Amino acid sequence: QVQLVESGGGLVQPGGSLSLSCAASGNIFSTYGMGWYRQAPGKERELVAYITSGGSSNYADSVKGRFTISRDNAKNTVYLQMNSLKLEDTAVYYCNADLLSRGSIRTYWGQGTQVTVSS
Repeated sequence: QVQLVESGGGLVQPGGSLSLSCAASGNIFSTYGMGWYRQAPGKERELVAYITSGGSSNYADSVKGRFTISRDNAKNTVYLQMNSLKLEDTAVYYCNADLLSRGSIRTYWGQGTQVTVSS
């Protein structure tokens, strides 16, 4: 059974920083792309950042220059460093990963972690 477990969410003031992590565990043969999405109340889930197995990354325009995605392939873990946080960054953040497990590649999702930016 493959699981993605996120950690690191919380409450932070505008301009502050938070770091999220997401570890994949279980019967994993290979890990491909990994990403972070977020969903604010009343809005659709949106891509925040994505990183390939080779380390190439892309970001939503709204977070460029403020967020940094990284990964540790040996640990099957993806990170999101969030700096200069704004009120509009408040959302539930989900990680996902394309994993090869038991002979098939599919996308797995974490359970989500709440990030609240508030003064």
